[in-house]
Amino acid sequence: MGASPAAPAMPYGAHLAAQAPTEADLLSQAGQAFADRILGVLASRADPGTASTIQGAGAANPRLAALQGQLVQQHMALWGTMLARDAGRQVQPVVHPDPGDRRFSGAEWQASTHFDYLRQAYLINARFLRDYVEALDLDPRTKGRLRFAARQLVDAMSPANFAATNPEALKLARETEGKSLTLGLKNLVEDVHKGRISTTDEAAFEVGRNLATTEGAVVFENELFQLIQYRPLTATVRRRPLLVFPPCINKYYVLDLQPENSFVRYAVEQGNTLFMVSWRNILPEQGQYTWDDYLRLGVIKAIEVVRELTKVDKPNLIGYCVGGTMLGAVLAILRARGEDWAESVTFFTALHDFSDAGEIGLFVDEPSVAAREAAIGSGGVMPGRELAAVFSALRANDLVWSYVVNNYLKGRPPVAFDLLHWNADSTNLPGPMYCWYVRNMYLENNLVVPGRLSMLGVPVDLSRVAYPTYVLAAREDHIVPWKSAYRTTQLMRGEMRFVLGASGHIAGVVNPAAKNRRSYWTSDARPLPADAQAWLAAAQEHHGSWWKDWDAWISRFSGGKVKAKKRLGSTRYKPIEPAPGRYVKQRVV
Repeated sequence: MGASPAAPAMPYGAHLAAQAPTEADLLSQAGQAFADRILGVLASRADPGTASTIQGAGAANPRLAALQGQLVQQHMALWGTMLARDAGRQVQPVVHPDPGDRRFSGAEWQASTHFDYLRQAYLINARFLRDYVEALDLDPRTKGRLRFAARQLVDAMSPANFAATNPEALKLARETEGKSLTLGLKNLVEDVHKGRISTTDEAAFEVGRNLATTEGAVVFENELFQLIQYRPLTATVRRRPLLVFPPCINKYYVLDLQPENSFVRYAVEQGNTLFMVSWRNILPEQGQYTWDDYLRLGVIKAIEVVRELTKVDKPNLIGYCVGGTMLGAVLAILRARGEDWAESVTFFTALHDFSDAGEIGLFVDEPSVAAREAAIGSGGVMPGRELAAVFSALRANDLVWSYVVNNYLKGRPPVAFDLLHWNADSTNLPGPMYCWYVRNMYLENNLVVPGRLSMLGVPVDLSRVAYPTYVLAAREDHIVPWKSAYRTTQLMRGEMRFVLGASGHIAGVVNPAAKNRRSYWTSDARPLPADAQAWLAAAQEHHGSWWKDWDAWISRFSGGKVKAKKRLGSTRYKPIEPAPGRYVKQRVV
């Protein structure tokens, strides 16, 4: 047999063409480069150990390769739809915004192929990054940090945040002949002088004029708080008074905004004799106060005054957020001393077990805490603005970027909103108190270990706290995760009622009964299961506000009815000034 004829040689040009990467290859390489670049940016913001972990997490991970392939396919599909649209054909979007994402709701985003492409390309890339982070093989804490950092980056890079890539802002600039941009620059300069982004029309509200207007009087004050007693609104009142400890990180009037959404007014209308602690906004001269000072001069002193003023040994007590943490600690101290100063206890979105403290806890580590302790641990002030900036970063699209667009790109003033006025009214904390709290709660979670912490010279054991207890959590709370709040039902003893409200840390609490909005979940299972998810699986959802459920519960511990007193205070505790008092009006400047 003869040899087979040799195949004809491939022309050199054809050979080069065959070796050239395809369009899909180029897009795949671009996707890999995009992922590597983003991870590099995120790693650059982390400590060296975390950065090394992030950079090595993607090695040989098949899920990441699949995501890169999906990224390529989506961008190719997007190019195809844009070409088809330019050719006059009707096309469907490749990707849609998440439910509730209003950044691209304006018709201008769909009216132009250019801006429609920017919108969809951004959404594709944002979801790729989100899914990429979730696919990385990382420990939960590192992944949580990376998830937070990725969200901050994605939120910041939205085309809606830049004048040149926001068609709504460009249209408004044309219509106003540039006036909107001039006004936006004016708003920006004003906010630079304030040191924060304006989120509400601050001239529309004033504490004591149309906020915190429930009638009452300050009946006691010391260097850390004023105690407000509210005037009865009913002919008879429940014999046992109600004392509220709001968070010292914020001002109390979140519970007394306006009459229609005031928890304070609602509670008084139900016949409660209500007392409220109004914490002082710390100035440098109060910068030496400690955690123990807040317990002794704050929580314990307030209970002492209410007991003496009302001649009721066991009032009903409420603690909100860190106010609830302090209240839980004080109840354990009193139990250790053999004292019984409460009839019932209510906790609003409060943590006692900090093992999962949400995204705030992810960024509390030994180096950051040690740095704070070196700076202000022995005396000084933790600025309220810094705390407010942290909380805003947890919901940057809602509390930062939406106002960048409204105030600066569109030149509009923010609308009047009472809750955001309160949110912007920051509160300073004394450095020693703040540092002790962050180390022992967020960093080391010491409160859950019986006897590990001594407060006021007493070993603290939460398992000795045994009262009828109402624990409220909020399902979308980004500050106090609801499952962590549920842990209180397992740490303390006594009859427990756990209620889960809709919405977040503030709106989940401030849900007026009269408006009949949102919902809440309850379960009659006894005893409560150890697992929060098991509780939820057996819970029933109810339309409306949890306030009515709480009022029915607290009425069981009211001690009957007595005639309401016309005069506030007592012979010893005479009214000092009308509510809301001076302390709450002190603003951070």
